[in-house]
Amino acid sequence: MTDGANVIDQSQPSIARVYDYILGGKDNYEVDRAVGDHFKNNLPGSVAIAFTNRQALTRAVREMAEAGMTQFLDFGSGLPTADNVHQVSQAVNPDIRVVYIDNDPIVLAHGRALLATNENTTVIQADVRDSLAIREHPEVNRLIDFDKPVAVIFSAILHHLNDDENPKAVVDYWAGQIPAGSQVFISHFRSGDNAETIEAEGKLQSTFGRGRWRTDAEIIDLFGDLEIQEPGVVPAARWHLQAAETAQIGSAERELSVWEELMTAAIAIKR
Repeated sequence: MTDGANVIDQSQPSIARVYDYILGGKDNYEVDRAVGDHFKNNLPGSVAIAFTNRQALTRAVREMAEAGMTQFLDFGSGLPTADNVHQVSQAVNPDIRVVYIDNDPIVLAHGRALLATNENTTVIQADVRDSLAIREHPEVNRLIDFDKPVAVIFSAILHHLNDDENPKAVVDYWAGQIPAGSQVFISHFRSGDNAETIEAEGKLQSTFGRGRWRTDAEIIDLFGDLEIQEPGVVPAARWHLQAAETAQIGSAERELSVWEELMTAAIAIKR
């Protein structure tokens, strides 16, 4: 999908808009809210998946910025919400450059409005599976210097790709484009041997016609030759908790809910 395909279909739910609704956003339609309400009302506690993922993403972006990353590619970025990648990273270093990539035209429209005065940040409409088109996009090449380390973000996007769409090849492509010292963040739904996992996975597949939960081993495999950093692939709710967050949830070692167990996160470095 390219920038020219800007028609917003309000009759079909959108992954980005459903996620926006669950997080408390207002950029969604009735068809999106119906899906979100299914999770809120019929799968109590499941909205924790979206919140723990977002919190882990915020921590990852801050850590990558503090580690010296000055360029960010955010795949499947979704609609602007609180603590966006550019806001979190540029609070550390105002010169950081960010490219948001999403295939939903409403993301393009809202993103461009939000970023109209930010020369270091842009949003493009493209499909994560079309790596070459993204790599050759003029906005990507305006902001990203692939001779210098890049922070690549796949936050809750790769589980929307089926096996025959080869999500590992997507990660491998970008791992091949970035130099040593670059970092890659992935968060991903994990398979769980319980009724809740089956119900949630089935709902998303029936709604969007795609997506696959993966085992920890399969998620680790997505990183390929990249060096996964401590503590490895772990529940996003526990990944690199800050002291304030630990105090808020009570204990870093508390038992997670079945929903919190369903989203994992990890960062890897290209050596």
